[in-house]
Amino acid sequence: MSTTNLHSRASGNLRSIVFMLIAVGFFALMDAVLKTLAARYPVLQIAALRGMTALPLVLVYIAWRGAWHSVLKVRWPLHVLRGLLGITMLSLFTLGVRELPLSAAYTLFFISPLLITALSVPVLKERVPQAHWWAIGIGFVGVVIALRPSGTDLQAGFVTIGGLATLGAALCYAVAAVAGRLASRTDSSESMVLSMMLFMALGAGALALPGWVSIHRADAPLLLALAITGFCGQLAITEAFRHGQASAVAPFEYSALAWGLGLDWLIWHTLPSSHTWLGAAIIIGSGLYLVRREKRITEVHASAEHP
Repeated sequence: MSTTNLHSRASGNLRSIVFMLIAVGFFALMDAVLKTLAARYPVLQIAALRGMTALPLVLVYIAWRGAWHSVLKVRWPLHVLRGLLGITMLSLFTLGVRELPLSAAYTLFFISPLLITALSVPVLKERVPQAHWWAIGIGFVGVVIALRPSGTDLQAGFVTIGGLATLGAALCYAVAAVAGRLASRTDSSESMVLSMMLFMALGAGALALPGWVSIHRADAPLLLALAITGFCGQLAITEAFRHGQASAVAPFEYSALAWGLGLDWLIWHTLPSSHTWLGAAIIIGSGLYLVRREKRITEVHASAEHP
């Protein structure tokens, strides 16, 4: 590979890493807003509000890009599946962050890349090396450790509502990500974002209607922050994966833990217990191992094709 190509790749990766860090920051701020709202409103209503507040921004963005033609040609079964999973995921994750510190919820949610790898075998027909399965198994050990309560009653950790809700959200996210990979083969990114926000706004809104709680006027700034942080995070993460190698960019998603720790300490004056730290280290280590292995495999294939 020429020096020019190496320089171009390095420059693209650096730009993408910056965008990933920005995206993670916006999403962490959005999650802090979700946690705050979760103390006042039902989780399904919060999922609906997430869609309702973001939908106008998404429509303006699609109009600005002139991409209306691409949002009409979609594979609806996959979009419906992603929409239902999105509602379930956000509702469960909101329940999780309501019960847990952000840093603890992030620790459990970090299992999702391992789940995506496992699901890629039956759904995407991808071949996963044996070493990857070992990493996935070790990652699940990290989840067990992170779920353990601060006391000695191990069983109590597994029946914690917040922990189980967050794991359920991670599973929904993983399945939605795999469905998104299938849809992206034929459908535009604009169509996937728009359909997700429509399902959030209309689907979650319909489900939340029987128990709808009147919105307090004082919470208007929080709803505005929910819209802006979610929308900006989505734009930033799209840019991150557009210009750089996924294997170089993906590890920086784990910077969410630093954001979670900072927000927990600044807003709620709490920090995770020792078992959460240990579980986080194991889960993140397993995820980084998968990323490094995938990068090596990609480089080997690239060098074989272009000696």
